[in-house]
Amino acid sequence: MTHPTEWEELIRLELLQRREEGCDTGSVQRRFEAIRGRPELDQAAAYEELWATIEALPSPREAQEPSTLEAIRARRPPGPRRLKLDLSEEELRDKLYGAWLGRAAGCMLGKPVEGWTKADIDAYLQGAGEPGTLSAYFPWIEAVPEGQRRLHQKAWTRGHITHAARDDDTDYTLLGLHILETYGPDFSSQDVAQTWLARLPYHCVYTAERVAYRNLVLGLQPPACASYRNPYREWIGAQIRADGWGYAAPGWPEKAAEMAFRDACISHVKNGIYGEMFVAAMLAAAAVTDDIEAIIRCGQSEIPAESRLSEAIDDLLTWSREVDDWEACWERIQAKFGHYHPVHTINNAALVLLGLLYGRDDFGRVVGIAVHGGWDTDCNGATAGSIAGLRMGAKRLPEEWIGPLNDRLESIVVGFADNRISDLAERTLAVARRVIG
Repeated sequence: MTHPTEWEELIRLELLQRREEGCDTGSVQRRFEAIRGRPELDQAAAYEELWATIEALPSPREAQEPSTLEAIRARRPPGPRRLKLDLSEEELRDKLYGAWLGRAAGCMLGKPVEGWTKADIDAYLQGAGEPGTLSAYFPWIEAVPEGQRRLHQKAWTRGHITHAARDDDTDYTLLGLHILETYGPDFSSQDVAQTWLARLPYHCVYTAERVAYRNLVLGLQPPACASYRNPYREWIGAQIRADGWGYAAPGWPEKAAEMAFRDACISHVKNGIYGEMFVAAMLAAAAVTDDIEAIIRCGQSEIPAESRLSEAIDDLLTWSREVDDWEACWERIQAKFGHYHPVHTINNAALVLLGLLYGRDDFGRVVGIAVHGGWDTDCNGATAGSIAGLRMGAKRLPEEWIGPLNDRLESIVVGFADNRISDLAERTLAVARRVIG
């Protein structure tokens, strides 16, 4: 039985989710406030009934934002669906190694400030005597001034990093590799679900993934497990699971997006699914082209053209041509997408694009801008770093970013506790040969 206080949080988030979908929630919001104000009611029963009413609200964007692969493909713009892969084995190995290193480095940059705002980060850098755009791992301040936030962990800061610490942003990349090694590229959503239950500790998954995990234990199967009492279903959780599929399908964005869909539909719907498909397809394209805008357009071509995420992508491409300064562009992101939850897909995807578009060929600037924008900083640093690392290759990544990792990645995924990043890249190369062959 769900406790009334748990119901209140679920309904608050569900009302926010439905408003973001364009639903008119005014009357339901008033009923919610009335129930909260009457403790003498059987609140659990009242909230149960209210939830059913919220679920039944019509969404004006329902047709534009489908959640099945067939319908998504029917509403996507033209491709290309596959690009010519003209790389030697050594060149592809270097790119995949760069992707793993870039993801780990970007994640480590964002970990100490996860959940911070841009203003929080600005204040910390100012206090550390390093104002301006974030350009290195965060320095540790031993005596933080009163009123200023302290970084989450000293071990994740400049001069103290010894390896890529455990994070869900890399746990899922490892899990994707394991799924591809075990089941091949034609794995099913049920294969992914069973792998979660066997390989992931429940308390090390969060928001949409935790709800989906609970639903799987209750016996719900994909895709039903994604939507049952899951107000987080358009948050960033699927987007951070994209990388394994993109790495495995170099030059084949359609295949990468298809595999991403089969993973995403376990826990997400609509833009939550599109975020994973978009990133996976971008990664597939980044293996074969240096053109940042072409990489972004390739990713966008795998999601519905009229979706909110696709509209945000268009905005970022337009704004990056109109303003030279990334902070001016960030202001536009804040104004248009700042109403989303800090862990939503759309606003955080915009920050990933901000890093890619303004950082270009400077890896540190790519991840620095993506993290400096705030919100889900470790996720955004990891995704931007992954795309930049795959595009550039390991040999072009600066030593100050990858050296502190010591080629080591930690994880809570069963069977992957301590890993050499170079070994993971070699295993990914073998998987990619199998997929593109």
